[in-house]
Amino acid sequence: MMAPQVETNLSSITVLTCSKCGKEHDYEILQRVSSCCAMPLLAHYDVSGPFSKEDLQNREGTMWRYREVLPVLNETYKVSLGEGCTPMLDLKNLADAYGFDNLKLKDEGQNPTGSFKARGLSMAISKALELGTEGCIIPTAGNAGVAMAAYCAKANLPAIVVMPRHTPKAFKEECYWYGAEIHLIDGLIHDCAAEVRKLNQDGHLLDVSTLKEPYRLEGKKTMGYEIAEQLQWQVPDVILYPAGGGTGLIGIWKAFQEMIALGWLDKEIRLPRMVAVQAENCRPLVDTFQGVHANSQNYNGLPTLANGLAVPRPLGEPLMLQVLEQSGGTAISISEDDMVEGVRELSRKEGLFVAPEGAAVWMAARQLLKQGWIQPQEQVLLLNTGSGQKYMENIEGRYIG
Repeated sequence: MMAPQVETNLSSITVLTCSKCGKEHDYEILQRVSSCCAMPLLAHYDVSGPFSKEDLQNREGTMWRYREVLPVLNETYKVSLGEGCTPMLDLKNLADAYGFDNLKLKDEGQNPTGSFKARGLSMAISKALELGTEGCIIPTAGNAGVAMAAYCAKANLPAIVVMPRHTPKAFKEECYWYGAEIHLIDGLIHDCAAEVRKLNQDGHLLDVSTLKEPYRLEGKKTMGYEIAEQLQWQVPDVILYPAGGGTGLIGIWKAFQEMIALGWLDKEIRLPRMVAVQAENCRPLVDTFQGVHANSQNYNGLPTLANGLAVPRPLGEPLMLQVLEQSGGTAISISEDDMVEGVRELSRKEGLFVAPEGAAVWMAARQLLKQGWIQPQEQVLLLNTGSGQKYMENIEGRYIG
């Protein structure tokens, strides 16, 4: 499908490339995975243009402030609910209790629809609108489906959400209120993905599954730009991120590389060691990283309190492993009980009611500090990806102390 004729007045995008072999793909037509390797496509930009850090000073406080390095070509098609520019908070109480000198948390639960998924889905739905798609479809563990439904409502596009039957009621109800068509499936997100393929055999809808189109990644990467800007163009020593499909982990790292190319970060800067945090019940990347299996293509996981981490066969696994290798990072898994403890500690010690994914990240930091992988004097940044409110059904009755 050819894109409508629009004036390019936002983006400096130049090409999309296959993340496996590097083959170039046209950014002016609707793309999904690469035509060569069926792998994620990555967007590239002209970093030599007149775009500087100083240009940001008077711009809107949303992720769209970085518009030159985002793929939407024309302002007309931007579908926004005010996503991005989430706060970075000092966790002084927990830092003092456990021996961290500098512990921070970026709270993505303060995005529209209550999670970091707002960033990626804002971008994907904007591109769907710009490229003339009939509607969108997604397999989801919860938050992504909610975000897609909301942004499709804003864009006046049909939305179909396919989620596990055991998904907490709050996610289902919100999708209904946004007017999405809901399909409930027995199993995990890969079972939902199979149902999406059946429902969309003719490809008339844009499948915005994780990394099966190149646009969600570009929205998620804005977390990386914000981290650097909020730290006065410095970066932490360690970033811990809850990695299910891994788009945010990959996106943050992509943002750091782009900012070095732009000259916004010193080319000699030591980039953060990236930590991918998974659930003990569903730890495909951890097992691949540790050599338990060659890859996660046949991995079978279990449901977890952290719905967003129940991704047993992530398409982006090679890219996640690349980030861990390049950054000198690691992968770690957290038990269900430890997630509950993390929710309790962040709530009672810092006044933050985070999603179990965010709690897992905190517990991973505790473990890595105890093991000596994190040093007390290092600046450590946790990413909480969503509000705990939607997970009440998961954690109900599991109070500790």
